Amino acid sequence: MTDTGTLAPEPAILEEQTGKIESAFATVRTKPPGSSNRRPVFEDYVVYAELQRASDDLTDGKRRHGAAKWLYQLGRGIMPVDGDIISASRSDDQTAGLNALEIEKSNAWRALRQASWAGAFYLCTTDILGPFNAPYAFRQNGYVPGTLLYVFMGGAAFYCGGLLWWLYVKLDSDRFPVKSYSDITERTAGKPMRFLVTWLVFIHMIVNVATTSLSAAQSLYQLARGHICFVVAIVVWILVGCILNQIRTLKRYSWLASSAIWLNILVILLSVGFIAHSPPNYASAKAAYGISAGPIVKQAFATYPFYERINGVMNIVYAYGGATIFPQIIAEMRRPMDFLKAFSIAQALIFVIYVFYGLYVYSFQGQFTLAVAFQGVSRYSWQTVGNVLNLIATVIAGGLYGNIGLKIFYVNVVEGIFNGPTLVSSRGRLCWSATVVAFWWIGFVIGAAVPQVQTLSGMVGAVSPKINPGDQHAFPTGFTFLFLVQLDAAADDEQYQPGAPPQRTDTWRESSRWKRGLLGSPKARQPLLQCWKWINFTICVAALATAGLGIYGSGLSIAAAFDSSAATSFGCAAPV
Repeated sequence: MTDTGTLAPEPAILEEQTGKIESAFATVRTKPPGSSNRRPVFEDYVVYAELQRASDDLTDGKRRHGAAKWLYQLGRGIMPVDGDIISASRSDDQTAGLNALEIEKSNAWRALRQASWAGAFYLCTTDILGPFNAPYAFRQNGYVPGTLLYVFMGGAAFYCGGLLWWLYVKLDSDRFPVKSYSDITERTAGKPMRFLVTWLVFIHMIVNVATTSLSAAQSLYQLARGHICFVVAIVVWILVGCILNQIRTLKRYSWLASSAIWLNILVILLSVGFIAHSPPNYASAKAAYGISAGPIVKQAFATYPFYERINGVMNIVYAYGGATIFPQIIAEMRRPMDFLKAFSIAQALIFVIYVFYGLYVYSFQGQFTLAVAFQGVSRYSWQTVGNVLNLIATVIAGGLYGNIGLKIFYVNVVEGIFNGPTLVSSRGRLCWSATVVAFWWIGFVIGAAVPQVQTLSGMVGAVSPKINPGDQHAFPTGFTFLFLVQLDAAADDEQYQPGAPPQRTDTWRESSRWKRGLLGSPKARQPLLQCWKWINFTICVAALATAGLGIYGSGLSIAAAFDSSAATSFGCAAPV
């Protein structure tokens, strides 16, 4: 299959352009136009993003963006700036006042924007889609809560993903490009928060690597019919991951990642047929839950212990996770406004797959439903088909998580803190390879120490509002609230002139600026916008509170797994 949405420049040109950007991006980001001695501030980012979107509109001509264009208009007109400057914007306005080297870097970054909305759809779906825990979530919660939670969490994930897109188009420009989620964090919440989020997203990625390695190891163990130590099966996939992540650029990995979508769909269709003609896998259910073979029981409302139901909820939260790399996907699109269309289609497809597959498998297998649903058939030959196909898709997904996690660590730590070599240099290749090995082996230690895949996934889903902000709800809503606070605070400032320092009427050390930011300026107060601002604040607080409950439930699940007869993954016996 040809992925027409993720075509890249020639490799040699891409390496040269990427090298220019990676080697000096930090310098460009800290030197705003017209002044080499001051750091860019909120007004710089917002106004140049407005200029960028106006320039994009001129380039697109009569192209319609529908709802995306309407949503982008939210919040416009609050900050005082000359409207004629915005309406007459051209692409070369982004480079006005820059020297030749800075212009070259800006043009190089612009040249990397190659992906279409179709390419963004494939990347979003590959990143999020993970349907094989859906039946387990219905087992833990029952028909009614499970369906309602998938609807509610799907809607919440769509809303928060939309907020990420909105923040991106409000803050990104050729002059001050948004390269990752950390850039959005810094521009709305400051540098200390950027540091925290960078590390927490990195932790999320390494736990994802551990989870996918365990899933692949379980498939390999079943293929070998137990004639291989489970810990050796994990090591095999750790080594495969080390090889896959020698690919450094996301564009070169995208064609491989898109194939995982079709493999997952194929496994779903095959397992639907297998499960309808096979009794549950009683032996694996006995190992996982300690329950013996018997009549299949299905519940509208599950009656399991509270912490087990909470763990099931967190698996639903985790099922919609994966939006951490959304800003990186948008950054490579020719038209960032088209991302909302790609994301909407991807989210609709994912929701339909989750609900259909979860309800179908749970209806046939009831309390014997396993965490990895297609392994719940009793015939070995049918297990083998699902395991082989899932092995490929799982390893591809693990490689994608590894690629993102490694880039976050390398750019922010190796280059940023230790002033290491750039990623595309010969020394950078050696440093990257060493980092790959360390990253995957740390993932092995984390994954092998936990007895069951679903408990580890539940813990990730529980803390993901904290450590995976793009995937979940707390950070996108919180950063939107902070963005709107700063926008309202700037309403009474002097008219901003691009390239000149902003002339503020007061500072954040004065209560007047805080009052204007939190309650809106009388000169530019928009009641609906103020309501939306505080709704985001409320969702942020609620998401953080829910995270604590999820951590509690998953922690008890992990403790119960250690107390049961299930072995950890450090031994030869499989945990399920």
